[in-house]
Amino acid sequence: MMSFKQVTLPNGLDVIAEVNPQAQSAALGFMVKTGARDEQPEVAGVSHFLEHMMFKGTPRRSAADVNREFDAMGASNNAFTSNEVTCYWAHVLPEFLPRALDLLADMMRPALRIEDFDMEKKVILEEISLYLDRPTHVLFEAVMADYFASHALGQSVLGSRESITALAQPQMREYFDAHYGPGNMVLAAAGNVDWDRLVGWIEKAAASWRHLDIRRDYTVPQPQPRRRHIVDAKLKRHYIALMCPGPSAQDKQRHACQVLADVIGDHEGSRLYWALVEPGLADEADFSFYPLDRTGSFFAYASCDPARRDQVEDVLLAEIKKVIQDGVTEAEVLRSKNKIETAAVLHGELPLGRMRSICARWTYTHEYRRLEEELGELEAVSGADIQEVLRQYPCSPVTITTLGPE
Repeated sequence: MMSFKQVTLPNGLDVIAEVNPQAQSAALGFMVKTGARDEQPEVAGVSHFLEHMMFKGTPRRSAADVNREFDAMGASNNAFTSNEVTCYWAHVLPEFLPRALDLLADMMRPALRIEDFDMEKKVILEEISLYLDRPTHVLFEAVMADYFASHALGQSVLGSRESITALAQPQMREYFDAHYGPGNMVLAAAGNVDWDRLVGWIEKAAASWRHLDIRRDYTVPQPQPRRRHIVDAKLKRHYIALMCPGPSAQDKQRHACQVLADVIGDHEGSRLYWALVEPGLADEADFSFYPLDRTGSFFAYASCDPARRDQVEDVLLAEIKKVIQDGVTEAEVLRSKNKIETAAVLHGELPLGRMRSICARWTYTHEYRRLEEELGELEAVSGADIQEVLRQYPCSPVTITTLGPE
């Protein structure tokens, strides 16, 4: 019988688990509520840089030890940094859970050795250069900066060459001490987990961790109508990005927004697909819901031949306007719900998928939902719910950022 467990340790660390004795594996991860939006401009990119450094060893382990131990367990493991969170995870067979937890918990107290810092800085700078050669990355960061303007959510997750070059190891240590601790992080597990033993292990591993009382800056973004074109003569395609306000990750309308985004711009079968991709006007066309902590947006994207840039943008805007004016059909709602539900079930069949889902939900809302409950909420979405979203968020004000060779 699947069950949800939760405890808050004396130092404030939240520990949650979706226990499924029938599962053949187990996943666990630490999610830290910190990302690019929590950085000062002078340390832009430090969250992502720090993610790399967490794999470079601890007072007990070298970087080689970390890699060898994950490999010895046959673990699938990784980490990621976003605008708002940084997450470290491992997916293992149940018998390796105590070893995986010991390793991940030890990584949460990294050595941050100066020689590792200097070496990894070169890797980060190379990564920035690599991504600057990717038009879609350049466009996404540009439209985020244009849409959010001076708000911290407009900051690059990677940072800039200038900010990373200037970053010093003591600044990273200060940032780590201010953000990586109980009160600002969650340990989540899912699958074949012995809950009582898990709590005992983390109580021992995290006994010395200091509680942090952190308040994220929730200044509300003030998007304004904006338009900008970026010229890159090397490019052979034209790229279009659009952003406009939408509900937050905590909003109950988030399921209706998922359905709306799928109807307008899923990669196949959506309105944008039939209007732009299928007739060959655009290479790609997408419309997605981008929920964040206490704010959110909708994001549209298309790429095409530069000769068709005006036509593609006109069609893109016309399709969005048509949905706002006329709404969506019940057939479209049903089709999209079926697709989203199928994806959610496939994602949730593995403990790793469920671990990441319950961890993110707890980080944003301090709530737990069984997969069946999430599917039920999605199934309840109607055309009227989507019309209400469109009434409250009619794609205005809109920011349009384009990138192309002329």
